[in-house]
Amino acid sequence: MSADDLKDALKRLQLRTVDSAIQPIDFELPSLSGISTRLSSLHGKVVFLNFWATWCGPCRSEMPAIERLYETLGKSGLEIVAVDLRESRDTVASYAKELGLKFSILLDTQGRAGSDYGVSSIPTTLILDRDGMIFSAAVGARAWDSPEMLALFRRLLAARPLARDAK
Repeated sequence: MSADDLKDALKRLQLRTVDSAIQPIDFELPSLSGISTRLSSLHGKVVFLNFWATWCGPCRSEMPAIERLYETLGKSGLEIVAVDLRESRDTVASYAKELGLKFSILLDTQGRAGSDYGVSSIPTTLILDRDGMIFSAAVGARAWDSPEMLALFRRLLAARPLARDAK
């Protein structure tokens, strides 16, 4: 996928592009199961990094679509990382069980990762390429499992490296 093709596809889907790839701020947070995950450990995968909370209506509306995206492309190298902001493990675990969420949910109980990324509105989603670089972002809920989004993610998973091409 050429840089222009990628930018055009992202714009058609109302996803923000960056002028040049951005090195993400690394963090380590516990998952619902208690296992810590470091963002940098996902190097080599396309990462869908979503900041959200259980009380957020738009977050609730997009979570089933994110789960379907994960079910469809999780085994193809797409890593979903949903970072819950400032809520308890019990609150998030109950919510995840209610919605049947199987993707990775991390707990940012102090809000540090969200603050480091300047998240001021949720949901906020960042997309990282296989080299671990941010090349796209979205604020607000999306139909992440639409045929057009699935086609985009399939192209992203097939491309390498993404961020270097998107400059």
